[in-house]
Amino acid sequence: MTAVAIVGGGIAGVSTAAALRSGGFVGDITLVDAGEFPYDRPPLSKDFLTGAKTLTDIALQRPGWYDDNKVRLITRRTVTALRPGTGQVELSDGTAVTADRVVLATGGRAVRPPVPGVQSERVHVLRTAEDALRLRAQLQPGARVLVVGAGLIGAEVASTAVDLGCAVTLVDPVRPPLAAAVGPMTADWLHRQHARRGIVTMRTSVRSLLDDSGLIHADLADDRGSHTFDLVVLGVGMAPDTAMAVAAGLDVDRGILVDHTRTTSNPAVLAVGDAARVRRDGIALPRAEHWEAAQQDGVRAAATILGIDPPADGAPWFWTDRHGVHVEVVGAMAEAEHTVCRGVFGEPPFCAFGLSGDRVVAAVAVGDSTAARAARRLIDRAVAVHPEQLTDTAVDLKRLVRG
Repeated sequence: MTAVAIVGGGIAGVSTAAALRSGGFVGDITLVDAGEFPYDRPPLSKDFLTGAKTLTDIALQRPGWYDDNKVRLITRRTVTALRPGTGQVELSDGTAVTADRVVLATGGRAVRPPVPGVQSERVHVLRTAEDALRLRAQLQPGARVLVVGAGLIGAEVASTAVDLGCAVTLVDPVRPPLAAAVGPMTADWLHRQHARRGIVTMRTSVRSLLDDSGLIHADLADDRGSHTFDLVVLGVGMAPDTAMAVAAGLDVDRGILVDHTRTTSNPAVLAVGDAARVRRDGIALPRAEHWEAAQQDGVRAAATILGIDPPADGAPWFWTDRHGVHVEVVGAMAEAEHTVCRGVFGEPPFCAFGLSGDRVVAAVAVGDSTAARAARRLIDRAVAVHPEQLTDTAVDLKRLVRG
C-alpha cells in the first residue's frame, strides 16, 4: 500500500488521516477539502454563529499538523470523479490524484423540503461555515426569526438567536422533539426551556414561504393564517452526499453502503462519516449522524487499510448545548424498560438513567459530564446495578464501574 486519497475534510476524513499516521502508515496520504481548511462543525450553530469564535478557532488541526504528519492537503477544490478501476481521483481543477485506496468522507447537505419559497435568500440552512456567516449577518437584534425543526440544529440555532437579541418562533410537528433519543420526559423538559427564554413554540409545519420586499410570510399548517418574519432557518435534517458513489457504481441506499470495516461494494473504496451506512447481515442500519460516530468511522477505516483489528464498538454518544445547558446522551433510550433520575429532575445537574433489567442501556446527563462518562462505561461493560445505586448521589459512580 503506497497511497491513500481521502475525499472530504470533516471530522471523519481528518480522523482517517490521523489514525493512519498514528498507526504507522508510511505511504502517501492526500486529503481533498472544498473549503479553506478542515474545520469542526458543532460550533457552527453556537460560538461561531455568534462570532465568539473565528474559523481558525474551530480548525480540526493546527496549521502545521498536515505538514508535520506528511498529509498532502488540497483545499478549495472538489472531486469531480472517482475511478476505482484506475486508482484515479479527478479534481475540479483538472488534475488527478492517484491512490491505491480511496476513503469517501463526503458528508451531506442540509435538506430543503419541497415547500414553495424555500430558495429565498432569507431562508437559511446551516451546514457549512459559509452558511453560518450568511445567517449571522441577518441575526440582528430585534430580527424576527422562524426556525423550522426543533431537533439538535434547530434548537441550538433558536438558543443562539435569542442570545443575539432576536425574537424567535420555533415550529415542529413532533411533540416533544428528540423523544426517541432522550425519552419523552426529558425531551419535554428540554423543549419547555425554549418558552422560558421567550421563544414561541408551535406544534405545526410550514406549507409555504413567500419572500415579499425583504420579509418572509410563512403559511403554517395549523391554519392560523400567515406569519411574518425577517428570516427563516431550516433545521429539518441532512441528506448524505452519495452522488460520487453512485457515479462510481458503488452500492447506495440512502447512504453509501459499507460493511463493518467501512469497505464499500468496491474493495478499493471505503466510506466514513455521515455519508456512510453500515450493512450488517444484509440489512442496512440507520446512519449515525453524530460527531463521535464520524470520528470513530475514520479510526475504523484506517484500521482496515492498516490491516489491524478495529476498535470495539462502544455505546453511542452525542451532545447538544442550548440555553446555557450542556446535555450528553449515551446509549439507546428506546431500549430502556424504565428510567431513574440522579439528582432532582429538571434542576441541573441531573442525569436520567435508562435501564433494562439490572443493566444501564442509556443515560441523558444535563450539566453532568461525570455521570455521562460513568454511564458509558456501565453500558460498555454490562455492569449490573441497582437503581438505588444510581439515584443516591452519595454513591460514587466510578466505584460502580469498577465493581
